[in-house]
Amino acid sequence: MPPRDGGFAIGLLARSNPKGALFGHFFGPRHRDLPTLENVAELTPAEAVLVGRFGHLGLLHGEWPIIGRTEGWDRTEWPIPVFVRYEELTGRTLKVYYDDNDPVRLLREERLRRGESAEGPEDGLMGAGFVEIRLGMLLR
Repeated sequence: MPPRDGGFAIGLLARSNPKGALFGHFFGPRHRDLPTLENVAELTPAEAVLVGRFGHLGLLHGEWPIIGRTEGWDRTEWPIPVFVRYEELTGRTLKVYYDDNDPVRLLREERLRRGESAEGPEDGLMGAGFVEIRLGMLLR
């Protein structure tokens, strides 16, 4: 997928929803040319620079090239993680759990106690344009 400021990044789609909500991982470094499946084969979730739920418009409109499926990909090695959401207005921090088969289906939220920390990707549904801009910033 192309960051807004040029080049290509690798995106690995791990889950999808029929209504167009997706979950995946995005990787650097920035590539000058379109990456190949060989560039994807050895990647792991821990190497991702951006992990999250996002919309499908970049794929639907052909703006994000699809390079194919990786041989032997195992979805159990790429689960949907526990997300973290901070509510500025209330000051609450929540762990957010989604169904591992549907990146839109919220299973539950757990409020953290004051001072308790949580690690995980930021909760929210990113638009395709937001992903492109964010990746551009992350890959500088």
